Amino acid sequence: MHRFTRVIAAVVPLVLALALAGCAGDESKARPAVSVPATSPPEPVPLTPDVAERAFRTYVTDEDVARAAGDERLALTWTSDGQSQLTAAEFREAAYDGDPVRRFVYGDPELYVPKLKDDAYPQWFVASVKRSVLGERKSERTVLMAFVLRKPSEDWKLTFATEMHRKAKLPDIAVDDDGYAEALSTDDTSLLIRPRDVIGIHATVAAEGEGSVAAKVMKSSAVTTGFYKDAKRAKKKAKADDLTLQVVYTATPFPYFGLRTESGGGLIVYSLFRNTSLIAEDPDTPKPEIPKEAEHLLDGTVEGNQVDTSATLHFAAYDPPRGKQGGDAKDTGQKDDDKKDGDKNDEGKKGEARPKAHVIADEGAISKAATPPLKKQP
Repeated sequence: MHRFTRVIAAVVPLVLALALAGCAGDESKARPAVSVPATSPPEPVPLTPDVAERAFRTYVTDEDVARAAGDERLALTWTSDGQSQLTAAEFREAAYDGDPVRRFVYGDPELYVPKLKDDAYPQWFVASVKRSVLGERKSERTVLMAFVLRKPSEDWKLTFATEMHRKAKLPDIAVDDDGYAEALSTDDTSLLIRPRDVIGIHATVAAEGEGSVAAKVMKSSAVTTGFYKDAKRAKKKAKADDLTLQVVYTATPFPYFGLRTESGGGLIVYSLFRNTSLIAEDPDTPKPEIPKEAEHLLDGTVEGNQVDTSATLHFAAYDPPRGKQGGDAKDTGQKDDDKKDGDKNDEGKKGEARPKAHVIADEGAISKAATPPLKKQP
């Protein structure tokens, strides 16, 4: 018994030694750990006029490269929101017609850069610039462009562009000694219409015309009450063809921006959707035809009994200061012949012009279209 115990006592240290040697051997063959360098998110870059200048120049260069190559996907990388929808529609229409997509030539921009907190995002600024279509004489127009940077790790993108009306003048934007503009808050009550309400007022006037209560604070024009008149005529024509036309203006989820003007008013840039449905309600009525302006977005067939379209519309409006009498035509961009637009409510009790917001720029196109199948009857 003692001999057996002595044998075990001698073997155990040997086994432990071999085991330890094996572990040591395995450890020597193990792959060395790879150190991964720690990465930190990009630091916010303060928005300055110089930063805005570089962002604008970079965009127009990149845009021209994409348009020259006819590369829709590349062009879309430099846009966002409603501008992406309009850019895609433009490329598809050019491809449908077999034409090259338009290329632009830009002048020197006036940049309106708000003073924002360095770590506040999104950052944004607005540019006013002369733009013409390459190869087209007399095509020069003033364009308002809004750029946005949603976070430090992204690139600046064009979110909005709209053309100034030929008879309109851009109101003088208030700029301080350091070159910064003043951004308006969404609920600024010093203006006739709070910036956040301009979109709804415009949609209401477009839907209801001069008889709308909203027409008391927004001037009649081709793109306000004129939209109502256009829809009324189109509905009458559709009815003559045994069709029903529905037209609805709605707000978009896209950003809108406001800048203080020297008069104490505001320049508001914003978007609207115009949704339409042309319906053949009577089964014996021929299917509605696809509108010419939407042909490039469809395959040429109407599966059911209706055609739906959605237009993305970009606007800029001058919003006067609350309580100020007179239109201040010098600052608002309106000409003396505004009475020709059919506005019946401009005069106060003593013949003084009441202040009204008015649209000074617009641009848009049908960006979506569909021909849904017939709904199954229950």
